[in-house]
Amino acid sequence: MKNRMLLIFMVVGLFALTGNATNVKEYQIVPQPQQISYSDGCLKLKKSISVAFPSPLSSEANMLKQYLEQDFGLRVDLKRAKKSGDIILKLDESLGDKDGRYVLATDRNIQISAASSDGVFSGIQSLRQMILPDGEGQLSVQKGVINDFPAFGWRSFMLDEGRNFKGEKEVKHLLDEMARLKMNVFQWHLTDDQGWRLEIKKYPKLTEIGAYRDSTEIGGWYSNKFDTNPHYGFYTQEKAKEIIAYAKERHITIVPEIEMPGHASAAIASYTWLGSIGKPIKTLCSFGTELDIYNVADPKVIQFLDDVIAEVAALFPGPVIHIGGDEVHFSMWEQSPSICNYVKSHGLNSMAELQVEFTNNMSNYVVGKGKRMMGWNDITGSKLHDYNEDVADASNTRRLADGTIVQFWKGDIGLIKETAQKGYDIVNSNNVLTYLDYGYDNISLSKAYSFNPIPDDLPANLHNKILGCGCQLWTEWVNTPEKMNYQVFPRIAAYAECGWTLPQNKDFDRFKISLDNLLQIWKEKGISVGPVEDVAKQ
Repeated sequence: MKNRMLLIFMVVGLFALTGNATNVKEYQIVPQPQQISYSDGCLKLKKSISVAFPSPLSSEANMLKQYLEQDFGLRVDLKRAKKSGDIILKLDESLGDKDGRYVLATDRNIQISAASSDGVFSGIQSLRQMILPDGEGQLSVQKGVINDFPAFGWRSFMLDEGRNFKGEKEVKHLLDEMARLKMNVFQWHLTDDQGWRLEIKKYPKLTEIGAYRDSTEIGGWYSNKFDTNPHYGFYTQEKAKEIIAYAKERHITIVPEIEMPGHASAAIASYTWLGSIGKPIKTLCSFGTELDIYNVADPKVIQFLDDVIAEVAALFPGPVIHIGGDEVHFSMWEQSPSICNYVKSHGLNSMAELQVEFTNNMSNYVVGKGKRMMGWNDITGSKLHDYNEDVADASNTRRLADGTIVQFWKGDIGLIKETAQKGYDIVNSNNVLTYLDYGYDNISLSKAYSFNPIPDDLPANLHNKILGCGCQLWTEWVNTPEKMNYQVFPRIAAYAECGWTLPQNKDFDRFKISLDNLLQIWKEKGISVGPVEDVAKQ
């Protein structure tokens, strides 16, 4: 994934020039471009337009055609391998390493030029937001030049389907809106205590048993109240391939998350021998607890996890596999004689060191599959959770495998600096600022917008260790599409701008004005939207 891509987007004489207007209609684009230069004049679009493009941009041209026809009702003629058209898509390698450069085209057309197809696709998303009704029954575009590039190469949204399965329709809807906002990583949380959502051909019981639970906790954490309707759902590998292809068309890489060694109750319910405690359990119906975790001292369990990773690596073409690694309750390992014997015989000083050793072994296996491993910042061995305080020794002196991507979600913000100093790449997903399941009284739209992936006290020489940022929707209490949309929108737009727009170009008041068009689009699509104004805590 490129850390920096340069986009030159040019709007220059289109179809019919309406005159030398002196009043500029400022673009309302989210995320905000890095540089805009306006020209006099507003341009009206004809009902039928042509798009010229080179063969390597066939997919992008087809997506542009789809957008123009569906969003605006235009008729679009695609002109492959042609250099002239009403809209021209261009590859220009000279733009690849020239930050801030823009080109003003003077022919009567729109040109989207970039060094890569990623940049061209981002320009297409800008164009979608620039085309507006002119009040006279036509569509128009303000003349100008946009010189744009992302502040960060990693701009992710995570959907947890382990807790509550959403299905293909909702996932594709989220991918569509991510593409509109130039977000480029979909983190797909597919396994957890409450459900296993991906077919693994070698272990069919994972979905026969682990994708099913007989009830679901309601009423909040530890309520002990349950909806007795069974919950079931998973993706076959063929259906996953279809969604992966859908994401690829929209320049989104899918990062699958397969939790280990904790959050494993659904898997252990499917195959009892995977667990540390050695007792049969069922897929967990409550939230905030877990019944068992993987017995990582058992070679059969390691083989199982290797087998799962092998199928996942073959299915997902992206460069990263996420293994979770968060919230491991060491007390469960302490109850296992085989785990305790393993720790002693391998010269480990603590259960925290056992987790790091396990994580490193998995990293080696993932690397052997041509991928890079990622995990929540628990995998560094830092003490993050009170429930491990009573464990005999939760300290760690082991070093996490080089090359691992650390996703920061919890703990003192200084851990980001410490992790970066050790040489690890980081995705900043600080829970107090980026968790979409939190209410608007905790994370308002303005608070979401204030997020900066680079902490204030991080030395400049470590800034390049921050790959970017992620926002996350955990779904313990998000059991309907309407609730999902309410929690995600409009805050996802704020996070998109945090990942794309340089801090000096951010302005919340301007962002809210630009958001108006998106709010209207979402309303027309029937998407439930949360509050734009701050909500006071009750």
